[in-house]
Amino acid sequence: MKLRSTETLPEVIVVEPDVFRDPRGFFLETWHQAKYHAAGLPETFVQDNHSFSERGVLRGLHAQLRRPQGKLVRALSGEILDVAVDIRPGSPTFGRWTGEVLSGENFRQLFIPPGFAHGFSVLSDTAHVLYKCTDFYDREDEVCLLWNDPAIGIDWRVLNPVLSEKDLQGKSLAEILHLLPGHERNRP
Repeated sequence: MKLRSTETLPEVIVVEPDVFRDPRGFFLETWHQAKYHAAGLPETFVQDNHSFSERGVLRGLHAQLRRPQGKLVRALSGEILDVAVDIRPGSPTFGRWTGEVLSGENFRQLFIPPGFAHGFSVLSDTAHVLYKCTDFYDREDEVCLLWNDPAIGIDWRVLNPVLSEKDLQGKSLAEILHLLPGHERNRP
């Protein structure tokens, strides 16, 4: 297994698992608690989510405030652009984003630590996405960051994305700043 930090957000980690191929197909470990923990990733995940979407769907950007979730994301089939945005006030990379293409062909995973908003766009005809979470989903704790906030400037690689009503109603980073844990420390 190889790990590398993304250039823009060093805490966001690309995982390239060892894939063993032979004439029958392939085999890989998508999660091995001891190995991933030894590599510096969380030891415990408490919830798995599976999403199916069609080309042009954009999901996100989502985060939880009081119980932030770390996520280990992978595309089982198809291809997505997986995106993380640093929403930790006081962080030197606050408001920056990074994206990584994950696919059923490249087997990459993206680890997004707690304190980051997450979303993805579907680049292929369809995509099945599976992600592990370090904390449980809590609808009352969720915040939806505006997918096209010009202050962040994400290139989603899709034209005219298909969005849920919730994602269409997302708020800009400036609008949610007062909700983010730790924002008080940054006032003059």
